Amino acid sequence: MTQTTSTGTRRTAAPRTTTHAAVDLGASSGRVVLGRVGPDTLEFHEAARFSNGVVPMPDGLHWNLVGLYEQALAGLGAAVRETDGELASVAIDSWAVDYGLLTGADPHRMQLLGTPFHYRDERTAAGVEKVHGRVPFEELYRRNGLQFLAFNTLYQLAQEGLAPHADRLLLVPDLLGYWLTGEQLTEVTNASTTGLLDVRTKAWDTELISTLGLDQDLFAPVAAPGATLGRTRSELAPLLGGHRLPVTLVGSHDTASAIVGTPLSTPDAAYISCGTWGLVGLELETPVVTDASRAANFTNEGGVDGRTRFLTNVMGTWLLSETLRTWEREEGRAQDLVGLLDAAAQVSPAVVVFDVQDERFVAPGDMPARIAQLCAEQDAPIPAGKAELVRSIVESIAHGFAAALRTAGELADRRVDVVHMVGGGSLNALLCQATADRSGYPVVAGPVEATAIGNLLIQARTAGTLSGSLEDLRELIRRTHSPITYRPQS
Repeated sequence: MTQTTSTGTRRTAAPRTTTHAAVDLGASSGRVVLGRVGPDTLEFHEAARFSNGVVPMPDGLHWNLVGLYEQALAGLGAAVRETDGELASVAIDSWAVDYGLLTGADPHRMQLLGTPFHYRDERTAAGVEKVHGRVPFEELYRRNGLQFLAFNTLYQLAQEGLAPHADRLLLVPDLLGYWLTGEQLTEVTNASTTGLLDVRTKAWDTELISTLGLDQDLFAPVAAPGATLGRTRSELAPLLGGHRLPVTLVGSHDTASAIVGTPLSTPDAAYISCGTWGLVGLELETPVVTDASRAANFTNEGGVDGRTRFLTNVMGTWLLSETLRTWEREEGRAQDLVGLLDAAAQVSPAVVVFDVQDERFVAPGDMPARIAQLCAEQDAPIPAGKAELVRSIVESIAHGFAAALRTAGELADRRVDVVHMVGGGSLNALLCQATADRSGYPVVAGPVEATAIGNLLIQARTAGTLSGSLEDLRELIRRTHSPITYRPQS
């Protein structure tokens, strides 16, 4: 772009950039990421990081969402100070399915009912029976396109004693957005994980909601990424440098933002968003709702710009993290993950491979003991020593990824030619190489911060700094970030 100066000379103007804050909330930590975005610029760093996790209470496992909101608000205050208030917008993404229940006549001042449950709480088992007693799973899948996961929102609600007393349900990012702005919307990518959204129309399935005995007024209107939720409440201005910041809706399910931030290199590229879970699948224009996809436990979740995230959940680095936590408790000292992975790399890949999808691995606990128990039940050798166990875990996760990749291609009639792994798991070279070896596909690792990148890119497009399709946004990622490619070796 050129400009004419007062002297008549012409000079090139710097491309316009805007600064945005992404509040990215994970199962173990949250952070506020500051990003500067422009047509040729994509720079970001953490302005704040804070812990998150399971809170065990007498009635089960919960989230401390009030504390998480407090930390996020403090992080936004730090971001405002760092940028002298020059924030074009703020947006929130988080994990899916969990929610808070609110009550009150004034929609701008509703109170939280109880402490929100954690999706790993065991109470949902009975909820599954209650839901399937009214609507068989085959019918549910036809309507919502979701794989069976016992912690999906509709199963949680079947066991939620407070639901009859609630006036509103808001999923985690929508709840925090409400506390920031006083406005209530349900962002569509996260809504799609509840089991109560029509997989084709992307609207609440009011017939299903009524069949399950839920009040339709419990659910806020659905809105798409790119909508403006509102500005931060005036009461928060003293914490935000006197500013009232615009709050934008992005792909509020963190995986939806992660897929936006994945620089898919071919039309048949697959992805693995690898963190606590490995979300393995394809980005499609339309859902795949067939008997075969249901039997394979593949899900059709909402993506940004109306895309479908056709994927399945495979146990990810949760197994490794819980194993390290077990050793830390037993030994009273921190474990060296890098050192353990280096030692595991020296172990033959011909270790025992177990089913990482076994239900015993879902809840927190002693993973080494559970793995040993599973091996014993199957007359398989029990890994001896830490290095062999770590190698066994990594190879088992990679085996699960490879199987899911093959199935995704078959179900969607795609010839997968490359796999993009993003998220924290993309830093694990042993896992990336094992996935390439076991799947037979090259694995392109990175960016690690795909979720924050996807969040920031949609904010920048909403602000008018960027334009175009998801493919256009991903081209910016390719120009500004260099991934690592792992090719199959065996």
